[in-house]
Parts: sequence; C-alpha cells; structure tokens
Amino acid sequence: MLTGLDVSTADSSHLFDTTPSAQVETRSIGGWSGYIQNYRRTGPVNIKEQTTFLNMWLDKFVFCGRSARPTSVYLSAAEKLANGGRFPLGRYLLGAAYHLLHQVARKLLLDQSISNLGGPWWFINMWLSLHMHKRLEFNLFAQRFPRDIAEDYELDEEESATRLPLNFGEAVIVLLGTGGNADQVSRFFQTLYEGLTREQRAWMPYEDPDTMFPLVFHPFNDALNKDHEVITALITPRAIPVNFFSSGKASNQTFEFYNPSAVARQLAFGQLPIALCYADVIKPRETITSLLEWSRIAQPAPTADTDVDLSEWVSALFITQAYKQWWEEWKEHLFCRSALTYRGMIDPQYKVPDNTVSIPIPMFQFFHFHSHP
Repeated sequence: MLTGLDVSTADSSHLFDTTPSAQVETRSIGGWSGYIQNYRRTGPVNIKEQTTFLNMWLDKFVFCGRSARPTSVYLSAAEKLANGGRFPLGRYLLGAAYHLLHQVARKLLLDQSISNLGGPWWFINMWLSLHMHKRLEFNLFAQRFPRDIAEDYELDEEESATRLPLNFGEAVIVLLGTGGNADQVSRFFQTLYEGLTREQRAWMPYEDPDTMFPLVFHPFNDALNKDHEVITALITPRAIPVNFFSSGKASNQTFEFYNPSAVARQLAFGQLPIALCYADVIKPRETITSLLEWSRIAQPAPTADTDVDLSEWVSALFITQAYKQWWEEWKEHLFCRSALTYRGMIDPQYKVPDNTVSIPIPMFQFFHFHSHP
C-alpha cells in the first residue's frame, strides 16, 4: 500500500552468491554525482543503462547503503529487475527495516552512540506518519504536488499548478512529522502503551470512510480484493532476508522474523497473543553462509490456507483475556518502568499520579521493545 513493491512472489534465493554480468565503476568516481555523469547517455535506453540506474535507486534511495557512496552491492538485483525478473523486493525492504530497528535498539540498550547504520529510515517514517496521521492531527489528503505541465502551455486564471496526491505513498512521503511537539509525543506514547478506544485509535485503512485512494486489496470484501496472493503473504509467518544482495561473509547475511499476529490490530483484526512459530526451531538472526542454510530457515514457514474464502472475513477489533495477560507480563520486561512515569518525562506538563511506582532505570531501556521481532 505504501510502496507497491512485490511481497508475494516466491523467493527462490536467486540473489544469494550470484555474480552480475554487468560491471560498474564505483571507486574514485566522485560520489553519486560522478556516478550519474559517468553513466548517463543519450539515445535509446539499453539494459546496461537500466541496470546502472536501478543499482543507484536500490543503494541510495531504497536501502540507503551505509557507505553513502556508490557500490556494486545491489548490482545483481538491479540486473535482474532490468531484465524483467521478479523477486519479493518489498519483503527485503521490510527485513532491512526490522534489522535497522534491532541495531538501533541494541545500541540504545548499551548506551552507545548511534552512528550511520544505513537502512530505510524513510520507510519507518512513512509508516508512522500514515498510521498515526489522525492521532497526530495530520490531514493526509490535503498535500499538494506540482502538475505535469507542458513548457508551452499557459495556465488559465482558474487552473491550478498543483494537484492532489494520487496514492497513499505519495500522500504520506511529504509529511515532516510532529516537529517535536511534546503533547503529541506524549499522546503517541500513550497510544503505543495503552491502546486506543474505537473513537481515538490509530488509522485503519479498511475502515476509513474518508479514504480517497482505491485499495489494491481489501481483506474484508472479496469484490474489492484485487490480489489474493498479497493477503496470503500478509497472514503467513516467515523468515525475511537481510543483506542478501552481496556475497561473502562480510555482508552479514541474516534474517528477521515476520509475525503477522504482531501487526493484527494495524490491519483491523482482533488481537491474540503472538504465536512464536520459530521458537526453539531457529536461532534468531544467525549468519547465513550458504544457500542450503537459507533454504533450511525459509522452509519451516507455516503455510496459510490458500483456499480460505476472504469474503467471509469480518473486521472485528477485539482483545482476548489471554492477550491482556500476555501484554501485562511483557510490559514489565519491555518498558521496565510505569508508562505514566515516561509520559511525565516526555511531557513536563503531565502530572504523574502519586501511586505510580518506578525504579531508576535509564530512559534508553524504553526502546528495548524494538529488539524483539
């Protein structure tokens, strides 16, 4: 919904230890500006030019490589895309986002400074802005974009040089955030910790009557469900690859877990305790050194019932007693301190009740929850 990237195509691990036939110069080239100047051409676009462009797109704009300069890390993937090949690029992006949050959480827990880790911060910001835009009082659909206007065309007085956004990703990418407003941050934290009533909760795309954009898929209306494979991908737990674009041990090829039950409420489903499908089966985030190892890890993914009748699914937000008990226990481990105390630290105007009990644990331990898949 945000990027349109493929999440449902079967991943045959074809990017593992593959050598591209194309070659690009990336050293002593003068950064990305030099890269563009070196490879720009006139005339018809060929496969080599498409490959060099997509290599820059993946490195600089999608995965935001840590080196912040041209590399050939993504060249195999770029060449496959240029030749019309498919692989679940959206799944790779999600893995990179999870891994980035994990790395940041570890540094926060150890009270270390956070250097340039690379990674898709832009995607995390898009997700937060979209799902919290009502809570933080953004008007998602009021953004304006320049229209495509021919150079020799003159606008009439009543014509606008701008247009409304065309899709969710375009509408949300320009939002800059809250600007550090303490009250908004405090309310966001309250949402994260306590949840919301139906009137206050974060935005649910399938229940929003003001949605201006057509949905690519709709889990609760079979007539509007344009892609059954996407729904199947959303509800299937799996291991998702990280750093699989370059070969060799130095690339630190690993994986993250995708647990759909952890995001059930974001999709307007009821909330059950997280099913840890990989517990005691696979060691989390182990380094992958061969295709055989990755096949072993990718294989245990539970298979969703592809014959399920999606038209019978009902949007129903609920929380079971088992989930409440599970969450009450995990809050003690994830936050280490009363949420009301943190709210007082975030928003100085908020008065912490006298009956709140807290212990002197550094603020950075609040982020411990990010280190769990």
